[in-house]
Amino acid sequence: MQCNNYSHVTEIFLLGFQNLHSLTIIFFIILLIIYCITLCGNLQIILLVSSSKNLQKPMYFFLAQLAFSDILLSNSIVPNMLRVVLYGGATIRFESCLTQFYFFTASEALECLLLTVMSYDRYQAICNPLHYTSVINLQFCLKTVLLFWLFIFLIILMISLSISHLQFSGLNIIDHFFCDFAPLLELSCSNTLVVELESMVLAFPLVICPFAVITVSYIYIVFTILKIPSVTGRQKTFSTCSSHLAVVSLYYGSLISIYLFPNQENIKKVFSLFYTVITPLLNPIIYSLRNNDIKQALGKKCVSLKAKILN
Repeated sequence: MQCNNYSHVTEIFLLGFQNLHSLTIIFFIILLIIYCITLCGNLQIILLVSSSKNLQKPMYFFLAQLAFSDILLSNSIVPNMLRVVLYGGATIRFESCLTQFYFFTASEALECLLLTVMSYDRYQAICNPLHYTSVINLQFCLKTVLLFWLFIFLIILMISLSISHLQFSGLNIIDHFFCDFAPLLELSCSNTLVVELESMVLAFPLVICPFAVITVSYIYIVFTILKIPSVTGRQKTFSTCSSHLAVVSLYYGSLISIYLFPNQENIKKVFSLFYTVITPLLNPIIYSLRNNDIKQALGKKCVSLKAKILN
């Protein structure tokens, strides 16, 4: 495409889901309910961790950060997505599209890194329990999260700036429900090879390395658990990391599935819907149902709230 033959793109039209027809209102209501539950569930995790003494542990500190990441992801995708679904497509300004891409990518990258450090936390707790408190402490948690935020801010900013310097002329229609990386590059009439190479290089510390660390951590964890002589001991030890393993499987499973169907746009939309909308909903539910500390803290808060209401 020759850039000079077209006017500069200032707005982008998101097609969303074009085949809903009579199910549009139902789908809209379901998404709205999911969005509200997601916000409430993740806010509940943050409030529980910050107010319950039993949850003042590194694992739950990172869990609260994960909940914040899920809130950021939902707020960057779902509000505009609701508009796209309701009207059968919607226009978004180019600057707003880049902003959505930035916050979406930042929240996804943060989730990868948080899941990685949470797996390292479980590795230390199970494989090196005697050194756990000296390695994983408050100072480590604060420094790690601050480093993650700084790292992500700089890397995602680099990618966003590179995209903003591309020329966008002519076509302004994206067959998706949000401004993702690949659909944005497809609209550009300039050479995107440098941006694609840049994203591949930057994906290494944000996606590939975290996945490798998680995999290696759980290999060591599994071998350590198998060495425990009693069945009860193995089950009790495994239960301390089962919630995190379920979240990791859910997140990376949906993320990897997108790349298994490179030319199937409808399938890619479904998997994108899963990791942008469903995963932030399920994360707090998984931790609430499978973690005894969270359930106990939630029970105490409910009892305390009931007592206040009765008084």
